[in-house]
Amino acid sequence: MKILTVCGAGQGSSLILKMNVQDVIDEIGLDADVDNSNISTAKNSGADLILAGEFHEDALEGFEVPVITVSDFMDNEEIKSKIQDFLEEKGE
Repeated sequence: MKILTVCGAGQGSSLILKMNVQDVIDEIGLDADVDNSNISTAKNSGADLILAGEFHEDALEGFEVPVITVSDFMDNEEIKSKIQDFLEEKGE
């Protein structure tokens, strides 16, 4: 699975979110690669899942890739819960 974390420029909050997503997937044992990028290149990134801050939700509307938004990039429990919910819905 390829997970992409995104923000406006692809360097600030997406990098923080990437590190926390990596911690979460390591904890739950999910085999995934995590990368970060800006929103404008995310649509054609080939990602299986995109994570971003809630304030980017409008910019990510219409993406064919599933998008998870988080309110707190530093809250690994929120990130973990949302990823696990996604995996359950997907049947993994």
